[in-house]
Amino acid sequence: MKKRLTALLLGALLACSALAADKQLRIGTLAPKNSLYHRQLMELGEAWRTAQGGGKYLVYPDGSQGGETDMVRRMRIGQLQGGLLSVVGLREIEPSIAALQTMPLMFRTWDEVDYVREKMRPAMEKKFLDKGFVVLAWGDAGWVRFFSKKAAFRPDDYKAMKFFAWGSESEQQEIMKSLGYTPVPLETGDILPAIQTGMIDAVPSTPYFALATQIYNTAGNMLDLNWAPIVGALVITQKAWDDMSPAVQQAVREAGAKAGAQIRNQARKEVDEAVEAMKKRGLAVNTPNAEQMKEWNALADKLYPRIRGKLVPVDTFDEVVGHLKAYRAGKK
Repeated sequence: MKKRLTALLLGALLACSALAADKQLRIGTLAPKNSLYHRQLMELGEAWRTAQGGGKYLVYPDGSQGGETDMVRRMRIGQLQGGLLSVVGLREIEPSIAALQTMPLMFRTWDEVDYVREKMRPAMEKKFLDKGFVVLAWGDAGWVRFFSKKAAFRPDDYKAMKFFAWGSESEQQEIMKSLGYTPVPLETGDILPAIQTGMIDAVPSTPYFALATQIYNTAGNMLDLNWAPIVGALVITQKAWDDMSPAVQQAVREAGAKAGAQIRNQARKEVDEAVEAMKKRGLAVNTPNAEQMKEWNALADKLYPRIRGKLVPVDTFDEVVGHLKAYRAGKK
């Protein structure tokens, strides 16, 4: 009887180990290998593996799984279980998320971004869950600045340039064209060869991304203007989430919250560090004067009616504006 019981226990343990080994969590991202974002994803994977008792955890960095639209498609068909995505990919799941990134010059500080995101987070996470995705972490990657081959200070300076535009954002491209700009739709992996060959002349990019991809070597001018924050989140499919036990879910939740905080804190520091590193290697930083800033604010005011109801749902656009008014009134 003892031998039989021992054999049964051993068999059960081996079965559990085999089941854990079969578990897979595959995450895609555009973030460069060994970057802050990649490292945080790997740490989360260790938390998952430890809680799971094994399993295969893979991160695909550098856009190796395609653009963010491709990654969302891969998640839907089960080729990936998750993705660390910017709003470009997240809006393929839930369009209202665009409010955190697609409203230029709306946010002035990171405190404002944090305030609005936290106000909207519970309802936003519920919308993602309704679409079959669980949000594990919220992060950001710095402010969008304009990198160009020629020096530029005012909006009209960019009308003679060919602009990188996300291939999946046709509505944004139409808005750019209506204002006299020339968007060239590409995927992220095409940016560097496109700027080197002259297919494009200007790239909206965070300083960290421009440094990591060496874009600044060809586009050696940066406009010192915080056009919009790059906001992102780590999401996994609800199926992958439901396959986890409650204990594993709790461990992954905690690891996700920690990763999000690390990404936000470190990414914001790395923006200034990246600018300084590029300046030492020849980057020209062009700062608009007060008159030129009026022109940029006037451009943003022209954009808002085009964005509201088209790129950002009307109620979400108005909610962001309302939260910002409340925040600024409180600060005064």
